[in-house]
Amino acid sequence: TTPNPNCLIFFYRLRIMAFLPARTKYRKVHKGRIRGNAKRGDFLAFGEYGIQSLSRGKMTSNQIEASRVTVTRYLKRKGKLWIRVFPQKPITKKPAETRMGKGKGGVDHWVAVIRPGAVLFELSGCSPTVAREALRRADAKLPFRCRFISRED
Repeated sequence: TTPNPNCLIFFYRLRIMAFLPARTKYRKVHKGRIRGNAKRGDFLAFGEYGIQSLSRGKMTSNQIEASRVTVTRYLKRKGKLWIRVFPQKPITKKPAETRMGKGKGGVDHWVAVIRPGAVLFELSGCSPTVAREALRRADAKLPFRCRFISRED
């Protein structure tokens, strides 16, 4: 029997679903600045190994998902991965070839604001060499520099 094409579209949409908040108090926010170091989330809380940001930037929900997929595929579903950041800041964008004015654009995507020292991903249940390589591959997907950290340090 041939599968229902509507079901296939539904499952395809489920696979590429990005992280975004269920609801927010305000739809749009100011651009803001990323100053200072991480005040919270700057140590390993769950896993044995992790990656910590060394510089500041914005991490989109697509980059978080790409890093997660990379790590889980490298580990072949062994071990446990914790994602310590969540994209809760909306980034707006006006459509292409639109004149100035007429208000702020609609929400285009969501980002997590990352400061130096923030732990982004944690990992446990694997050897240090496997964890280092998996997190190195995740780091390659990110727009800022990170370092590998472990509980022994």
